[in-house]
Amino acid sequence: MRFKAKLITGILFIGLLLLPVFSRADEGMWMPHQMKMLNLQELGLKMNPDDLYKKDGTGLMSAVVNLGGGTGEFVSPEGLILTNHHVAFGAIQRASSKKNDYITKGFLARNRRQEIPAQGYTADILLSYEEVTTRVLAKVKTEMDPGQKYEAIENAIKEIVAEAEKTGPDIRASVASMYSGNQYYLYRFKRIKDVRLVYAPPRDLGNYGGDIDNWMWPRHTCDFSFLRAYVSKDGVGVDYSPDNVPYQPKVWLKLSLEGLKEDDFTFVMGYPGRTYRNFTAAEIEYDYNSMVKRMNEFQDIINFIEAASKEDKETEIRYASLLKGLNNSLKNMQGKVEGMKKVDLINRKKEQEKEFLAWIKASPERQKKYGPVLKEIADFMKRYEIFASKNELLTSSISSFSGSTLLSQAYTIYRTVEELQKPDQERETSYQERNLPYIRQRIQLAERSYVLDTDREFFKHQLKKMLDLPAENIPGPFKALMSQKSEKAIEDYVDSLYTNTILADPKKRLELLNLKPAELLKTGDPFILLAAELEKELKKVREESKAWSQERADRKKLYEAALLEMKEGKMAPDANGTIRFTYGPVKGYSPRDAVIYKPITTLTGVMEKETGEFPFRVPVKLKELYQRRDFGRYEDQILKDVPACFLNTTNVTGGNSGSPTLNAKGEQVGIIFDMTYESVIGDYYIIPELQRSISVDIRYVIFITEKFSGANHIIKELSL
Repeated sequence: MRFKAKLITGILFIGLLLLPVFSRADEGMWMPHQMKMLNLQELGLKMNPDDLYKKDGTGLMSAVVNLGGGTGEFVSPEGLILTNHHVAFGAIQRASSKKNDYITKGFLARNRRQEIPAQGYTADILLSYEEVTTRVLAKVKTEMDPGQKYEAIENAIKEIVAEAEKTGPDIRASVASMYSGNQYYLYRFKRIKDVRLVYAPPRDLGNYGGDIDNWMWPRHTCDFSFLRAYVSKDGVGVDYSPDNVPYQPKVWLKLSLEGLKEDDFTFVMGYPGRTYRNFTAAEIEYDYNSMVKRMNEFQDIINFIEAASKEDKETEIRYASLLKGLNNSLKNMQGKVEGMKKVDLINRKKEQEKEFLAWIKASPERQKKYGPVLKEIADFMKRYEIFASKNELLTSSISSFSGSTLLSQAYTIYRTVEELQKPDQERETSYQERNLPYIRQRIQLAERSYVLDTDREFFKHQLKKMLDLPAENIPGPFKALMSQKSEKAIEDYVDSLYTNTILADPKKRLELLNLKPAELLKTGDPFILLAAELEKELKKVREESKAWSQERADRKKLYEAALLEMKEGKMAPDANGTIRFTYGPVKGYSPRDAVIYKPITTLTGVMEKETGEFPFRVPVKLKELYQRRDFGRYEDQILKDVPACFLNTTNVTGGNSGSPTLNAKGEQVGIIFDMTYESVIGDYYIIPELQRSISVDIRYVIFITEKFSGANHIIKELSL
């Protein structure tokens, strides 16, 4: 599972009433203050629930850090962070080259001096959170149109964030909407900007099974890496410096080698990205259709990158992270689409909405307040689909994912220079002073994620796909080119762009950020001029999108207010990148007739899958350890083997990758890295008998760290 779930859609919950209460999947991703509603000790928790989250930062949850799209956890008093191999993969890829191929061979720092920067990574440590709904909505008036309302809310959030970040040089704040704007919460973090790579196993272990096994069970991937957080000598989160020292967290997790068995209580704390369970049938239908269309586009891009990388190791390394994410997202979409069909999700949701409408009609007051809400949302989605499809090509043209990296860089430069002309509080949030260092960093790091000639050919490939599209769907700057109906014209056009640009040099790109808009245009760089032309249309679409976004939020706000009332407040908000808690037992499942999956895999299964070729290639040393049965203290006394991975019924999604799985005593026993294929639909709809999360067993992690890599200094630091 990757750490960004970008697609769509949600739902209410179903339960198996004939099963014991604790055998059901947890149906929510709960905010810290909501955990008191869950009766956790009755369910099996053997620690004081009050010790999970504490406002003074000493609760167990404070050991869990946000890695900017994935999750990690402190596991030592010296700032050592445990996460997934695939969460750390961007850092591994950026540090790799043909000479030092850390992707293939792995990386191990034998001492602190050998730890290398995890480029592009930050670690956010939660300090506090509080509700700020009244402040956010203070200037919203009923007579405002959606665009005005959006601006009022955005300005209020900017003020709240700016005020919070004044409290310290390394404080990072954000405001998150819950229940579609019924509630808003301010989150304060300490941001660590110096994160370093300590240990990553070789790809044959960290990505064992590759895309073939991705989202599948049984699983045998040793998906882990170690990072370390560094701060200045006075404890402030600052940029990399050789003078920085390891961060000393207030709390860190204890690793347990005791192991698990079926039905044991477990829980997960992390930063899930997005879920859509509180979506209506109309919203789900829109998302279903969107995914069906996007799958072909993803596969086409994957095919192009694989072909371009086939005979060139450097190209393979540069595009490894993008390709990994594309394959991950594609398989996730396929699982969602299949799952929606299998359970007839849209009609099932419509049946639930009949119950919802019956609840509304049972009360004249509710009927007056909520009566038309479902129809209004359905009507909105029909209108929105026309707007979105018309502008899809325009918005994707500036993405480095679906277009040219150099065009994406040009657009970033042009937008940044334009926004810098405004007072800070009037800028788009992404371009405020607090975010400028990250813009510069992205411009620099782009060098490690593309190859100029491949980028050129990919841009040609993408533009040629426009030839058969209706003229009204083609972005303005490309209309004249497409009207020629000539692939040769496209090739000449793109070659001219790449021949005459200065943007292939990252130093030049950074220098351009210091210019005024007029000076930038005077450079005559063809990519800058193209970005400026695209921005004329994008600016209009962006403003319209704000109004569309607010109109949808207003309708959803009313709908979710009704759900909260109907459920008497016991309903978790959809995931939105904020800290959440979920629980459930270790448990296998039956995905189809006559198939029963056990909940724990072992090292024997690793050997059984071995083919000698990636992704099922087992390193020689691991084979030798297995043949000698040199398992040491990592052998499970029941299995008589080293456990590899396990299942539980916890409720996770993209962003949870790297989250700690803990036992009833609050000790870490695993690391979340995936969901099963049958449960990816859980982003929209929970099917308790199929909802399963996959963790790598902590004993496999430590077995590989000690026995395979000989990293005894890490074992010592972990107090093992």
